[in-house]
Amino acid sequence: MTKALRIHAHGEPDVLRWEDIDVAAPAAGEARVRHTAIGINYSDINVRRGGFYLNHKPPFPLVLGNEAAGVVQAVGPGVTDAKPGDRVVYCGMHGEFFENTGSYTEERNVFADRLVKIPDGVSDQEAAAMMTKGFTASLIVNRMYRPKASDIILIHAAASGVGLLLTQWAKHLGATVIGTVGSQDKADLIKQHGADHAILYRDVDFVAAVKAIVPEGVTAVFDGVGKDTFIQSIPCIRPFGTAVNYGNASGHVPPMNLLLLAPKSITAARPGLSSYIRDVPTMRTAAVELFDLVKRGVLKIEVSRTYPLQDGAKAHRDIESRQVSGSALLIP
Repeated sequence: MTKALRIHAHGEPDVLRWEDIDVAAPAAGEARVRHTAIGINYSDINVRRGGFYLNHKPPFPLVLGNEAAGVVQAVGPGVTDAKPGDRVVYCGMHGEFFENTGSYTEERNVFADRLVKIPDGVSDQEAAAMMTKGFTASLIVNRMYRPKASDIILIHAAASGVGLLLTQWAKHLGATVIGTVGSQDKADLIKQHGADHAILYRDVDFVAAVKAIVPEGVTAVFDGVGKDTFIQSIPCIRPFGTAVNYGNASGHVPPMNLLLLAPKSITAARPGLSSYIRDVPTMRTAAVELFDLVKRGVLKIEVSRTYPLQDGAKAHRDIESRQVSGSALLIP
């Protein structure tokens, strides 16, 4: 018997219930992990709300969450690359991020091939806060658009967990970074992490503000907001630039006419994290790079808030009301 946060129906944060659940002995190919830190991602909120992922009806009751760090307690038959006592972290299972959820719990069984060992020099909290967001940043930087010294990158929601990593990574690669944020505190935060310019989108028209900084337009936009920013950003992009939408915090990007891209020959991309990390060797190679960047100080993992696991509803409320910068964690 262990404790978990579960939902029995979609809805507001109050649908999260603190309940006892049974965890069986790990089956073949599985490992039982005692969680020490659990990552919170916007995909968790989307699954809780429901109606976000088309044509998907999850079984209830449902434990939310895709990401956690912890210690292996036991392994099932056939598991050779993990053993009791290993410090490990995982991000996602064998499907999309709305499938095989279950990290909002004290202990769970996971597919052992999804486990990544946490190296010395990286804490459990850093590991739990960095995998989903770090893999997303890696997907963008390594597969969608790699910033270079001559680039000017516009990053929406730059104070978010992914946004801060993209800001630091783009700056490390030599690019000039413009970030949009919702408050002066967040503006100060992104500048501490390398942003050259901060635009308070609630106070000014971000399109006009970007054009004032770089009249010829930015070379790329990295957008985790979606409906409120993606199409609106197209006028900010210079000819032959790139627009990457990787998240939907404000909702899905509405259907758009591709001819909007034609006047400046803009490339638009919508990556999905599962396509990147579904392949285990690819996932583990990306994890090695992320751990190296963190250990070298290139990427600082900003854990701004931690909550007791049973207070997950409060964590969701705070994130939805945009009170959280960087990453937030649940602590069993």
